[in-house]
Amino acid sequence: MIAAKILLVVVVILVLGGVVEIILHRRNLARIPIRIHVSGTRGKSSVTRLIAAGLREGGITTCAKTTGTLARMILPDGSEFPIYRPSQPNIIEQVRILSTAVSYKARALVLECMALQPQLHWLSESKLVRATHGVITNARGDHLDVMGPTETDVALALASMVPVGGKLYTGERKHYAIFEYAAKDRGTEIIQVGSQETASVTREDMAGFSYVEHEENVALALRFCMDMGVPREVALRGMWRARPDPGVMSTHRLDFFGRNIWFVNGFAANDPESTEHIWNIALDRFPDVARRVAIFNCRLDRPDRSQQLGRACVRWRPADHYVLIGGGTYIFGRAACKAGLDMRKIVFAEHRDVAELFELVIDLAGSSCLVMGMGNIGGMGLDLVRYFRNRSIATEAA
Repeated sequence: MIAAKILLVVVVILVLGGVVEIILHRRNLARIPIRIHVSGTRGKSSVTRLIAAGLREGGITTCAKTTGTLARMILPDGSEFPIYRPSQPNIIEQVRILSTAVSYKARALVLECMALQPQLHWLSESKLVRATHGVITNARGDHLDVMGPTETDVALALASMVPVGGKLYTGERKHYAIFEYAAKDRGTEIIQVGSQETASVTREDMAGFSYVEHEENVALALRFCMDMGVPREVALRGMWRARPDPGVMSTHRLDFFGRNIWFVNGFAANDPESTEHIWNIALDRFPDVARRVAIFNCRLDRPDRSQQLGRACVRWRPADHYVLIGGGTYIFGRAACKAGLDMRKIVFAEHRDVAELFELVIDLAGSSCLVMGMGNIGGMGLDLVRYFRNRSIATEAA
């Protein structure tokens, strides 16, 4: 009997604690009138940073949180700090981020959606963020093991975070009808940033960035900032000043005992379409190298991504060598060979540390070489970028 009473008291305390937490969270939501929830397959980290920078330059006190290469909290002055996670990433951390933004008296908060599962997309939006504005960059075939099995399923999963009674901005074209239907169902106005607005972003606009940015991301962020009352030139100036994501595409040039090596960090792109695009950019920029080495960082917990990239890379402009690092490299190798890639070009380097990988690349390089990392930035990918960057004689936008 005593045990039952104790249990009842514990349950009551827990329920009351939960109610109090909900009330406090709702109060914090009300204190930030502009809440922007950013999702999509590619470019959401960049768009989060660009929107925050544009609003900040326009005089709107803005905080932001991005979960790109490394999770970061961006403060109203543009400074940032890493987000502490005692264990695995959890969408509940958005509550803590929102509380931090309130403490800085932010008028706007730009949050990158950190959910993958469709139900968590919905939960994050409807219970935690309750955005006034949603942004979906695009819908492509990635994370198919969670959001798939098809690209259409990815679009449907992303549509679950469309806000209720707000505004939705998207650069998506192929699956636009899905987002349009979800917006209509939730009483939300949808704004599509199409090819004409993207084309209006000039070379001069892009020349202001110290790193490689994409016109689609800039066009989407500019349209949002202008709709919030920030003049285009002011928003763009803020975006030029913004600090890029640590995984942004960049080039590191090495002179290793007379061997000229250009290492391109392309790890941030990990769906076939985006990866092929930056591979072509790199090949066009360095057409005269003697050899081309493609490094794919595989993840054992992302077998669908390895299969996709393995099948797709066979159709791309060829490399001389394909170096496979990370975990589960056999999945990539098997898919590539089945698609027709010459197995003699594949180098399995799953269990090598970063110093051994560097020496392997040097052996493959010849007199001059383009080396590009792709697939996944996490783990060995980031380590490899740092290793080449710390030994380079020049670092620049790719």
